[in-house]
Amino acid sequence: MPKPHYAQVSLEATPYYHCIARCVRRAFLCGIDVATGENYDYHRQWLEGKLLELGSIFSIDICSYAIMSNHYHVVLHINKTQATN
Repeated sequence: MPKPHYAQVSLEATPYYHCIARCVRRAFLCGIDVATGENYDYHRQWLEGKLLELGSIFSIDICSYAIMSNHYHVVLHINKTQATN
């Protein structure tokens, strides 16, 4: 049985989290899709802009990120002092 969110996230244990998101059905996030020949390079800049925009809105610092052709990784730091102020 899965744990509830309040039991999974513990800011006292660690405020850092490594998150991964992957495309489904062999879809491409960015780069050239070999199946269709479509170029999705513009998605990389859009996703980078969204990550930085949302990081500035919420109390989350983006420590690092990597955007690949079909997935991306983000290392986040939850800024508890900014959230409480």
